Amino acid sequence: MQNVTERSRHAAPGGRPQPLAFNGTTLWAGSWDTNSLFAIDPKTWTVTDEVAAPGKPYGIAVTGAEMRVVVAIGEEEDRYHFRFHPGKGFDESSKTACPDFTGSHLAFDGKTLYMAQMGLRRIVTLDDAGTIVREIALPTRIAGMGFGPAGFYLISGDEEWENLKLATFDIASNDPKLAPIAAIPFDGARALAYDGSAWWTSDREVSEIVSFTT
Repeated sequence: MQNVTERSRHAAPGGRPQPLAFNGTTLWAGSWDTNSLFAIDPKTWTVTDEVAAPGKPYGIAVTGAEMRVVVAIGEEEDRYHFRFHPGKGFDESSKTACPDFTGSHLAFDGKTLYMAQMGLRRIVTLDDAGTIVREIALPTRIAGMGFGPAGFYLISGDEEWENLKLATFDIASNDPKLAPIAAIPFDGARALAYDGSAWWTSDREVSEIVSFTT
């Protein structure tokens, strides 16, 4: 299997980036070292905004005019999701516990919000109240997920979070199958965001953000 082709690699503002999402032409990245979100112009790699998060950011998805963010709070790192409005900040009144207090990557297809729960090896869909509507079993560990030109994509990995691959996953099917496309030749890849022509992921432990194509 061929490797993905790196197009760019940049130092991540804040250090140890995890979630990524594109809101129009702006790349939003969450930092584990600073517990904050950064808005980045990907063409100039300039930070245009920095916002403190309520905890450690694990997942981001753009859901129209607002965004949803999963954060870990407290010593037990219980997971909650919040509404976030660029230019205004986090809506503290929207704080909602993730099912079983676990969750990470988020994806949104224009209608449905998807949340990965790796400890339970599943993806769930949530309604506006944060209640589970559907459960989708995962055949592999995943290090990121998002929507792209052929539907739903994810980064699959083995039990050691190694041998990472970009793959499609027919999430609308009652029995979705994993279809690997290309290998990702670095084991730190976390998160997955599409800008219309290329994918982006966080090479978290070296504090870099990478764009690539297949």
